[in-house]
Amino acid sequence: MATVRICICGDESVGKSSLLTSLVKDTFVQSRIQAVLPPISLPPTLGTPENVTTTIVDTSALPQEREHLRKEVRKCNVILLVYSDHYSYERVALFWMPYFRSLGVNVPVVLCANKSDLCPAVTSTAQIVTDEMLPVMAEFKEIDSCIRTSAREHHNVNEVFFLCQKAVTHPIAPIYDSKENSLKPAAEDALKRVFYLCDKDQDGLLSDQEILDFQMRCFDKPLSAADLTSIKRSICRVPSFSGEPEKDGIDMAGFLSLHKMFAEKGRHETIWIILRKFQYSDSLSLKDNHLHPKFDVPAFASAELSPAGYRFFVDLFLLHDKDNDGGLSDAELATLFAPTPGMPASWVDSAFPSCTVRNEAGFITLQGWLAQWSMTTFVEPKTTLEYLAYLGFESSDNKGTTSALKITKARKRRNKLGRVERSVFLCYVLGAPHCGKSALLNAFLNRPFNTTYHPTIKPQTAVNSVELQGGKQCYLILEELGELEPAILENQAKLDACDLLCFTYDSSDPDSFAHILDLRQRYPALNSLPSVYTALKADQDRAVQRTEIQPDSYCEEVKMPKPLHVSVNWTSIGDFFVHLAECATLPAQALPKSEEEPVDRTPIYIALGATVCASVAFAWVWRRSLMPH
Repeated sequence: MATVRICICGDESVGKSSLLTSLVKDTFVQSRIQAVLPPISLPPTLGTPENVTTTIVDTSALPQEREHLRKEVRKCNVILLVYSDHYSYERVALFWMPYFRSLGVNVPVVLCANKSDLCPAVTSTAQIVTDEMLPVMAEFKEIDSCIRTSAREHHNVNEVFFLCQKAVTHPIAPIYDSKENSLKPAAEDALKRVFYLCDKDQDGLLSDQEILDFQMRCFDKPLSAADLTSIKRSICRVPSFSGEPEKDGIDMAGFLSLHKMFAEKGRHETIWIILRKFQYSDSLSLKDNHLHPKFDVPAFASAELSPAGYRFFVDLFLLHDKDNDGGLSDAELATLFAPTPGMPASWVDSAFPSCTVRNEAGFITLQGWLAQWSMTTFVEPKTTLEYLAYLGFESSDNKGTTSALKITKARKRRNKLGRVERSVFLCYVLGAPHCGKSALLNAFLNRPFNTTYHPTIKPQTAVNSVELQGGKQCYLILEELGELEPAILENQAKLDACDLLCFTYDSSDPDSFAHILDLRQRYPALNSLPSVYTALKADQDRAVQRTEIQPDSYCEEVKMPKPLHVSVNWTSIGDFFVHLAECATLPAQALPKSEEEPVDRTPIYIALGATVCASVAFAWVWRRSLMPH
């Protein structure tokens, strides 16, 4: 719970202590009170905003109290500067405001014209504001707001301290630039994102129903038809708004003009209520605990999208595929990522969208979109959580963005018989240069074969969905390591994250298989990983490998299946990717069998146990039959 510390300043006899006494006693105290009152704390139950505790400190302007004044001003969150006549008003600009600046404090100041009951009756509040307050506010931007009060008549006493609280809990400075008469860029960007998230159908307009939903979300109370009409009329009266509210709703310009009007009228607490409902902090950035909630993935486990997460990304894709062509164009992707800092850095590094499934026009498909987010969640779940927050994911169980993810069962023993309980798998594709690894990745994404050779420098990934036998779908990530291959294969954490190794060689190149033997010798840790051996370019003439042992014999020696001969030009290439996914799902079938599998003696033990039980039962019955009746 936060605390607001208010320091009351001003010349002697302007009524500082009387204001504080009138607040506490709820009435004016006629008898003489002490010159400086002790600090007073107000609990949240007295109507303070944002559930804050308020401490109010009285001060003296006497020279001998200057050190105490200096300490209190530097400790406070807001200054209540009080004046009551022409002399004390002149001192606001000549002494007090320069004095605060000399102390190096940067806190809001609430200007209070006290003893309004002593002013001539002909002097209106509007005239006081125009003649006295606005000029000094224009000169000193630290002054947040101004108000007239009377401790004797208990006029605006509660209100002046509420303004002080609001100056801290709902500051105007981050939102509105009074010199430029405009919303500040950070506030405008935040409100644009709020508009985007409330525009559920992404038609560029907030319909009446969307406005009503926005009202309920932010203020927990409905908006009447008359109030809605009044809001639309108010937008028309904003000088900076040159358009007209659309018949079907309010557009972005109208939405921003409405909030500019709130700021100009001193209703900036309304803007703050809205921004905080959408998880913005006082610095107008999304709260860190909303962007980065606690989500730990245990060792040997992984993160995947939950059904709610997949449903959110499906809906997001369909909403932004405006032309219904089954793909997101560059313009549609730009609109989709508008409320975010841009595409994730890992997507840019992997040359998105070339790393996943695209249509003939080169636009990412729904299949590729879901595959991309599945890979992102597997590799860096915190990025997925961050973008779920930016894109406005709302959970039905009040668990925040973490309900869009789930943690898989930890995979501790790779050689344990049984299915791995996960649906996203990572496979490293290893092999000599020019053996066809990149062509394999392209075939995985259903792309035509390209005869031009481009050596792989940076790691390349390809992610796609694979349907296993029985109809279950999983996502397979194929990664070609490029020049980072040695660094990755020496990194145990990288190997722990890998589900399968795909050793590839060019069956038409006699020097290709030697690279695999070299890898297995240089990196012994690879022996513990499930592996599949693949002879690529099987549509070309087969060459004898210049190694001491041929690929088939090598696989027999380590008790592994012989290399699969495949070609990216064959229509059966899809079956190969299914085989990879199945080996990742059942890793025991893709591990070297260094010794015979232990014989399963469970049926023998069961039979033996049954025999023993039958013998005991027979002996008991026989013994009962011999006993005298």
